[in-house]
Amino acid sequence: MSLPESVLIANRGEIAVRVIKTCQRLGIRTIAAHSSADRNTPAVRMATQAVEIGPADSRSSYLNVDQIIAACKKTQAGAVHPGYGFLSENADFAERLEREGITFIGPTPATIRSMGDKISSRKLMQEKGVPVVPGYNGEDQGLETLRREAMRIGLPVLIKASAGGGGRGMRLVERESDFEPMLAAAKREALGAFGDDRVFVEKYVSAPRHIEIQVLGDASGNVVSLFERECSLQRRHQKILEESPSPALTPELRMQIAKAGVLAAEAVRYTNAGTVEFIYSDVEKTFYFLEMNTRLQVEHPVTELVTGIDLVEQQLRIAAGLPFSFNPGDLKQTGHAVEVRLYAEDPERNFMPATGMVHLFETPTIPGIRIDSGIESGDEVTIHYDPMIAKIIAHAKTRDEALDLLGRALEQTVLFGPNNNLDFLRAIVKHPVFRSGKITTAFLAEQFPAFKRQVTPDTLELARAAAGVLHYIGGKRFSEARESPTVASTGGDLMPWEQLEGFRLWN
Repeated sequence: MSLPESVLIANRGEIAVRVIKTCQRLGIRTIAAHSSADRNTPAVRMATQAVEIGPADSRSSYLNVDQIIAACKKTQAGAVHPGYGFLSENADFAERLEREGITFIGPTPATIRSMGDKISSRKLMQEKGVPVVPGYNGEDQGLETLRREAMRIGLPVLIKASAGGGGRGMRLVERESDFEPMLAAAKREALGAFGDDRVFVEKYVSAPRHIEIQVLGDASGNVVSLFERECSLQRRHQKILEESPSPALTPELRMQIAKAGVLAAEAVRYTNAGTVEFIYSDVEKTFYFLEMNTRLQVEHPVTELVTGIDLVEQQLRIAAGLPFSFNPGDLKQTGHAVEVRLYAEDPERNFMPATGMVHLFETPTIPGIRIDSGIESGDEVTIHYDPMIAKIIAHAKTRDEALDLLGRALEQTVLFGPNNNLDFLRAIVKHPVFRSGKITTAFLAEQFPAFKRQVTPDTLELARAAAGVLHYIGGKRFSEARESPTVASTGGDLMPWEQLEGFRLWN
């Protein structure tokens, strides 16, 4: 058994770049399967080979199984890494690859199916002794049955889509009179997002924190925990910041949750990398199973930094039938890691996704800072895909030191282009409640009900000057532009201020 000679990445952006980097280190040939909109992206430029699989619309490209299979055959790819999103948790896709004799770098189709249905996975976890939030996951989907069960459980309750994820098809019900309209809304959203309107009802946990366990399972049936990540900073159930270790857990609780995560993975004979998600009550000091993501998570770098384990490398080894490259008994958390997600979005307009040319994007080179990005200066953020620009991750000896380091990196990050959440991330990292570690999933809603950037007259003048410089030099890097003697003569209003509103420049 040996590592695959070639891997096709059926994804885009920063995760495609991330996978390519590990493959390059291991001497594996990489193929970037890309849409027409991504022809000139960093992932395409980095890969050994690139093949276009369709137009910009993801349904015709990144979600087009026939096109991806054809690309594998055309390039003689022996394996496919699905990244996250798109087809990463599609059991039919994994099964199709298996029939074609192509290795799927992920769990088995049966495992994906068993954990993809939230109702059946809850039942399985209950049978195996994994703590599950009190709730109703029966087959009867009638209004009166669901209402009766909600009252039995006790308000407040969450209505959640059985086939759901990412907060879609989820509604919080705090009053009985709201149950019927909330149920109708949850079912309608679930049907539109997943083609399945089944729901279940569960108790709303007080002072909730989101804790997840990274697991790895090999082909011999061994499952290990690579400890926890805390992902409580969320906006509408979408993660913004992740860290490891969790500041909420005692060593005893950490061990208990890790054991529950391994038990959940063993229940489905899990292979490859996966994440078992739990909700933890900071009041009751109890935790409950939420779901299992049968893929690599966006926030996997924080685990890599505190364990020293390359998760993509382990995925490749496991898919090839090889054992872990480490001794499970040697696993330990070292230091503290924090990750933030830099998005093209407007925090002042309800985080509306933004698009446009990234005129300038530069990040600092600081020991302890890792940047995972699929975008460079001159690239474009389009309407077709998730607007993530980069993940910025800090690793240091303590949580305070990691947050100070992350804050420094954010202050030195330059992003000139679409509206973005850089100032918002800076504000979070400085916030005293967040710094205390005493947070819940309601932190952002409570502490940042609205967000306004602070734009001073000096910032305005600097932005105007920068617009002129960029217009004049047309493509020079920022480091060259800053030394340019033409700043004074080319400053001014060569680009209207309206186009610069909300852009973050340099410090």
